[in-house]
Amino acid sequence: MDTKNNSILSKDGVSFLIPFMLITSCFALWGFANDITNPMVKAFSKIFRMSVTDGALVQVAFYGGYFAMAFPAAMFIRKYSYKAGVLMGLGLYAIGALLFFPAKMTGSYYPFLIAYFVLTCGLSFLETSCNPYILSMGTEETATRRLNLAQCFNPMGSLCGMYVAMNFIQARLHPASTEERALLDDAQFAAMRDSDLSVLITPYLAIGLIIAVMFLIIRFTKMPSNADSNHDVHPLTTLKRICRITRYREGVIAQFFYVGAQIMCWTFIIQYGTRVLMGEGMTEQAAEVMSQRYNIIAMVIFVSSRFICTFFLKYINAGTLLGVLAAVGALLTLGVIFIDGRMGLYCLVAISACMSLMFPTIYGIALQGLGDDAKFGAAGLIMAILGGSVLPPLQASIIDQEEVFGMPAVNVSFVLPFICFLVIIVYGVRCAKTL
Repeated sequence: MDTKNNSILSKDGVSFLIPFMLITSCFALWGFANDITNPMVKAFSKIFRMSVTDGALVQVAFYGGYFAMAFPAAMFIRKYSYKAGVLMGLGLYAIGALLFFPAKMTGSYYPFLIAYFVLTCGLSFLETSCNPYILSMGTEETATRRLNLAQCFNPMGSLCGMYVAMNFIQARLHPASTEERALLDDAQFAAMRDSDLSVLITPYLAIGLIIAVMFLIIRFTKMPSNADSNHDVHPLTTLKRICRITRYREGVIAQFFYVGAQIMCWTFIIQYGTRVLMGEGMTEQAAEVMSQRYNIIAMVIFVSSRFICTFFLKYINAGTLLGVLAAVGALLTLGVIFIDGRMGLYCLVAISACMSLMFPTIYGIALQGLGDDAKFGAAGLIMAILGGSVLPPLQASIIDQEEVFGMPAVNVSFVLPFICFLVIIVYGVRCAKTL
């Protein structure tokens, strides 16, 4: 009896181990999608001979899908079930990934944005369903620890995505530099573009098939009914009620800036590292591949730090730990801005240790005490992922300037993540007083 009471995966004598394992695997699957996509900003920019700002439209489409579908997803799972939301998410994920084939056949950039949008509508369903589902798989006292444990598997999927992006996309694209591609005539450009697109779409088609298999496994697995109960949908009433809760309202704002910081740090490490490494004499392609290796190191640090920080949550107030991590992240970001060369790149890699706990901790704090309203509360927090759509194009527009105030523009652009960390510090400090 004591074992059950102490377990973070049981409630009222019901074990949630199998559902937890299946839903946790979904965390890895959307982590894969997130981090195979970040390097594609640079890849699409080269393939279609575009600016960094145009390439950043990948992130606009990707995280715009999260924003657009979050509340429809919440209404869907409120009316039906968490399991139905997971299945809808997996279905849209698979369709979006498989749409990369017809997008490639058009030879145009914009159909890829449509495919990304559909794919991330699926991810929005998954995150809106899976995060509160994990919170419900045990007692409320262990909810934040449980979500942090599940979220530990998200960066493992991210590592896979980064590895695949580096070895099966970036390393296999034509080695011609951006400048060399600009000199190609239309026929040569089309031939190189089509060859590179064939390389780029292959991993997406493979993950689409894997997601389809995962859909079938979850479809035919019974989920415990006490975490899957139906309710009438009253979205406006629920929204008004939860938006009056300061911790929740401010949590949505903090999550917006956190996701923006995360995506900026992981997307533009490619541009930052490429500039530094080309300055040391590397070719553009070699510098891009090496920069992605640094990104993978950052993700390994992220994973390790999440396990360590999850352990510390047993002893340290969640708000306090969040504030401390954000403060260190802000200091490291100043290093990225003002320290040029490899040391600045090392600071950028180290920021991942500070970001490791932020998403699930903000999520858990914001939803604490919401009960069944967590379904709609989760939607607001997923909509906050819009930060990953809004802020990276702003940073890209700074990077396109090449030089700002006599400094490399890519360095100056990291003032945006610095501001994001300041917002998170404020949220952590305010929550530390009330938790």
